[in-house]
Amino acid sequence: MPAQRYDAIDALRGFALLWMVLFHFCFDLSHFGYWKQDFYHDPFWTGQRTAILSLFLFCAGLGQAVALQQGQPWVRFWRRWGQIALCAVLVSLGSWLMFPRSFIHFGVLHGLAVMLILVRISAPWAHWFWLLGGLAIGAKYAAAALLAGSPLEPVMNGGALNWLGFVTRKPVTEDYVPVFPWIGVMWWGMASGNLLLAQKSRWLSSARYSGAQSLAGMGRWSLSVYMVHQPLLIGALALLGLVR
Repeated sequence: MPAQRYDAIDALRGFALLWMVLFHFCFDLSHFGYWKQDFYHDPFWTGQRTAILSLFLFCAGLGQAVALQQGQPWVRFWRRWGQIALCAVLVSLGSWLMFPRSFIHFGVLHGLAVMLILVRISAPWAHWFWLLGGLAIGAKYAAAALLAGSPLEPVMNGGALNWLGFVTRKPVTEDYVPVFPWIGVMWWGMASGNLLLAQKSRWLSSARYSGAQSLAGMGRWSLSVYMVHQPLLIGALALLGLVR
């Protein structure tokens, strides 16, 4: 029998995806010169990126709580992980073709691939996830403050280790989702999932607000939506530029 789906989680993930698509559409409009915006410094846009990413990783944590409750075997876990890892490689290649000087070397899919393994391995300590999430977020900023001006600063800022997140400056890349602090959000998502599944599972079983089923359908195909939306948007805008 197929595993039970929780519509509310799928709908929340679908909402995050829809928000992401709209955000990237605005970014692409700016990139092609149709509507110039500063996506790298304007708090209106950087704040949205943080919110979208937080919601997406929180949903990933919720999904892992459900998978473990349903006894997902390691074989199935690695199959899904392999799809994510392959897509991460494709994102790096695609971004290198478009942004050779700032291609994505450790973006959301790269970070998700690493964090999924860490969250899965740490599942036996799930009752500590609220605390671990806070420590993960705090550790990132504490480490950055301690490393500033130290001999380790250039090492942690370097390409070999900046995926950890203990950096004093963001690397030049179009998307950067290091393990710290973002694994903290996933831990909080899993902790929330465990709590809801134990006490309020009916809240997750249906999405009752208007349009929720459409969002849930989108959320069930999150990886596919993530991979195809930018090629479609960029292709459409590039074609529009040729026509004009």
